[in-house]
Formats: sequence, structure tokens, C-alpha cells
Amino acid sequence: MAKKVFIITGEYSGDIHASGVVRELRKIYPDVIIEGVGESSLEKEGVKLFLNHEKMGEVGLTFKNIVNHLFMGLNIVKYLKNEFKPDLVLLVDYGAFNLQISKALKKEGFKIFYFIPPQIWASRKYRLKTIKKNIDKVLTIFPFEKEFYDKAGIKSEFVGHPIVSELPDLNNKIEFFKKHNLDLNKKLVSVFPGSRIFEIKYMLNIFCKAAKIIEKKRPDVQIIFSHAKSLKDNAFKVDYQTIKNENHEMLAYSDALILTSGTVALEAAMYEKPMLIAYKGPLLFYLVYLLVRNIKKACLVNIITKQDYVDEFLMYDAKPEKIAECLIEMLNNKQKRDYIIEGCKKTKKLLSDSHCVENVAKIIKKELIGE
Repeated sequence: MAKKVFIITGEYSGDIHASGVVRELRKIYPDVIIEGVGESSLEKEGVKLFLNHEKMGEVGLTFKNIVNHLFMGLNIVKYLKNEFKPDLVLLVDYGAFNLQISKALKKEGFKIFYFIPPQIWASRKYRLKTIKKNIDKVLTIFPFEKEFYDKAGIKSEFVGHPIVSELPDLNNKIEFFKKHNLDLNKKLVSVFPGSRIFEIKYMLNIFCKAAKIIEKKRPDVQIIFSHAKSLKDNAFKVDYQTIKNENHEMLAYSDALILTSGTVALEAAMYEKPMLIAYKGPLLFYLVYLLVRNIKKACLVNIITKQDYVDEFLMYDAKPEKIAECLIEMLNNKQKRDYIIEGCKKTKKLLSDSHCVENVAKIIKKELIGE
């Protein structure tokens, strides 16, 4: 009898990563039956969706969102217990929801693997108790994560990072510049203000002011802003050209980058681009973060390499003048650029030894049928 797998994702990126796992799993185990929670990428791989991301993607601690997620979780558990009855549940990212649902799933006796686990090595170490109690195996995407889980007595395997194989190899700079009326004789600086509304609220004005300073001091620079796929078309307005759904092109063809801290820094590293990161949020959230954080670095390049390659401007350090000064130095100073690129290359090397989704698929197959 064919084995069954149920996958739970909660965001666009998780859907992409999970679809890669499904594609590889079907190659080595064609008979596997897969259902899940996701969107178009999983659907294209033939996964029957029990629930899509329309409600899963809602964020924020509002009463409505909490109630919606509670009922979604209850419905998923009920369906798995009474109807689908999977041999394995694969949780993908989306920590707040997936850690909670893991408790209910484990009570029903399901085997649970977690791919792209919450970054508890960075903050909220107390989540380890939930993982140790409810997760049968953690599939880590950073090499240092496995050491972290090993010390806690939690079964884990390092599978590599999905970004390494997912990013397209781009070499159409002239076409990109022509499409967006950009000047090939000018330096290009791309700004990524964030993918969430609260990030836009806190970072957009800072980045716009920094951009004005850069333009004034370096007239040979042109600046564009990324409009995240997750944001509505009218989410923000700036006095600069905004481009949606072409983040990889912006990363690949820019001479320097201004980034809101997050996974985008890792993507920039894969393209070996000089960058700086900045982040600011509500003071209360920051004070709570200071209490629960495990590390002091924010940029994934710095965390993975354990060196300070990329400048970080966090909270009250995230000032337009400082950001502009750092960016201009990146453009002016070859030694500084080369140093950041060295960090990118080191990051790339540490993550690119494994084909991530292929490894995950092999681990799942071995668990399901012992091969």
C-alpha cells in the first residue's frame, strides 16, 4: 500500500520549498500520496490542497487572526485523524502555527518531521521543549543548527539550504535595464524595504531619506525599490521606481544593496553582492527580543560565517545618514566591497555542499519505506 504524506506550509516561500521536496520525492517514490496546506507551487506538483494560504498568510496578533488559525488547526488535525491518516506529517517553516499544531498532531500519534525549523538558535530558545517533545526529526538548513539540536538531544540532519538551488542564474542585465528605463552608465542601488506591512511602516521613510542623501552625494547612482510579492500593489508609494516580482533580477544586477534584515540577505549573498542591512520595529517588540535572543548578530551572512562582514544598522542605529554613508563607502571603496563579497562567498560555500530538497526527499522516503 502506498504511503501518505501531509505537508503544512503557511507562506509563499514555504510553498516553494515544499514543492521542490514533492518534485524530488515523486522521482524516487512515484506511488507516494501527498496532500497538504499550501498554494500554487504545491498544486502544480499535483498536491491536493486541504487548505490554501489565503487565511494562513494573515499575520498579526489580532483576535480575528488568532481565532482563524485556531479553527484551521483544529480542522487540519480532525481531517488527518479521521480521513487522510498520513504516515508522516512534514511541517515547513511557519513556526508559530506549526509548533502549536505539532502538539495536537503528536497527541494523535503522528510521525512529524520539521523542514526549515524556527530559528530558535537566534531567539526564543524555550521552544526547544516543544520541538523535543513533538518533533521526530528536524531537517536543518544551516550547518550550525545541527550542532544546536544535537546538544539538546533532538534528532536532526543538515540538508542544505533550499535557496542555493532555487535562485535562477541571471545574465540579462541589458534587457532588465532596458525594460525599466535604467541607465547602463550609472551605478544601480536596489532597496528592499521589507515584505510585511509593519516593516514598511518602520523602514520605508528611513530608506527614502537615505536614498536622497546618496543621490545628492553620488549623482552617478540610480535607485530602485523592491515591492514584495506579499504586499498589495498600493501598499506604499515612494519617489522612486518600484519593481514587483523581479527581486532576483534586482539582486543580481545591482552594484550595491540596502536591505531590511531577513532571508533576502542570504539571497544577496548567493549573488555575491555588496550589501548592508537595517531593521527597526516597535520599541516594545525590541525590548522583548532583547530578553529572548540567543545571538547578537542579525544578518545571516554574519551569523553563518561567524564574522562581521556585513554592516548592521539596528533600531536606533538605523539612521538615514549612517545608511547612506555606508552605502557610498561600498561604492567608493573597493577593499570594503571585496571584504563583503568574501563573506558572501564563504556563506555560499558553507551552504552549497548539499542539494537540499533532494536530501529531504531521500530522508522522507527512507522513513516511509526503509530504503
